[in-house]
Amino acid sequence: MFKTIKSTLARDHALLVQDLLGVVALIVLLLSALHQPLL
Repeated sequence: MFKTIKSTLARDHALLVQDLLGVVALIVLLLSALHQPLL
């Protein structure tokens, strides 16, 4: 039982990290798009 809980937590953590990376990538893209006309 503990094994399944552990693997589920690990999977959720991996998904969370992926979501965070996606959000960070989006923010970076937005910022670069905003700064491009200024350069």
